[in-house]
Amino acid sequence: MLAYIGRRIVIALATMWGISLIVFVIIELPPGDAITTAMSLQAGGESGTSFIMTDEEMNNLRRLYALDRPLLVRYVNWLQRLAVGRWGVSYTYGGYASPTPVWEVVSDKFAMTVAVTGAATVLTWLLFVPIGVYSAVRQYSLGDYAASFIGFMGMAVPDFLIALVMLFLVFRFAGVAVAGLFSPEYIDAAWSLGKLWDLLKHLIIPGIVLGTAGTAGGIRILRANLLDEIRKPYVLTARTRGLPEMRLLLKYPLRVALNPAVSSVGYVLPALIGGSVIVSVVLDLNTLGPVLLEALRGQDTQLAAFIMMLIGGLTVIGTLISDILLAWLDPRIRKGFTG
Repeated sequence: MLAYIGRRIVIALATMWGISLIVFVIIELPPGDAITTAMSLQAGGESGTSFIMTDEEMNNLRRLYALDRPLLVRYVNWLQRLAVGRWGVSYTYGGYASPTPVWEVVSDKFAMTVAVTGAATVLTWLLFVPIGVYSAVRQYSLGDYAASFIGFMGMAVPDFLIALVMLFLVFRFAGVAVAGLFSPEYIDAAWSLGKLWDLLKHLIIPGIVLGTAGTAGGIRILRANLLDEIRKPYVLTARTRGLPEMRLLLKYPLRVALNPAVSSVGYVLPALIGGSVIVSVVLDLNTLGPVLLEALRGQDTQLAAFIMMLIGGLTVIGTLISDILLAWLDPRIRKGFTG
């Protein structure tokens, strides 16, 4: 098992290098750079200023921030800075005179993104596992039909529409505006137990909204796999020998039926971060999604590349975790690892 984990770590590092190459090339593909984008916005009156730089001043800025160097040189320099913890600067935040370090831009938003994503993931697993199990063992019952209906609706209705409906219902019946992650009195307050409790209360709605699709899909996957597993000969044999039904279900079929759900752990975190842009805008969440959108629009290369690398890293880490969990859940996989 340890040898397998070691191999997976080596593969993860190689994967991260491939992700860095793809991310940097994609970020650099559009014509122009952050400076030309800013100048076009200023010329269109979108920047709130009438100042227009000359071509010479723009070229001087490109030399200052090394934007005039060849693509390969910029990529190597970027990798070297990433390796030593220098993640670059953002021209969108702070301007060109005093650009803001990337980590200062994303640090608090990354923490809030982890909180929202964690809440959505926990709620997803707490809901879809018991509902999926009940739906399978009570096939064609009223509860099974209700779970199937919830599953289809959760996959069909967009997250942002669910967010709007929940905002309306809470405000209509409770008279409370729940947008954002903090109440007004806690937004700029120092961290305390009161602020933490306020955050936990505000995480409920984003967690439900972002976890709806995962819950719906998990119910359908777990139900189908568990129905297939409980009809296999080894389950029928164990049942005829008098093994208690609940013990039989939890010890063998459920562990195997959870394999597809566990294998998707690697895609949950990046999917929630990348897919929550509209939801973050609707719910006024201080997360990474809107920052990434703004960075891509403004060709803020270093900021956008760092966030995309962060998403890629979460994918690799999540995949490694899912592989380890699969080896623990399924003896057949574990035997294959150890020979």
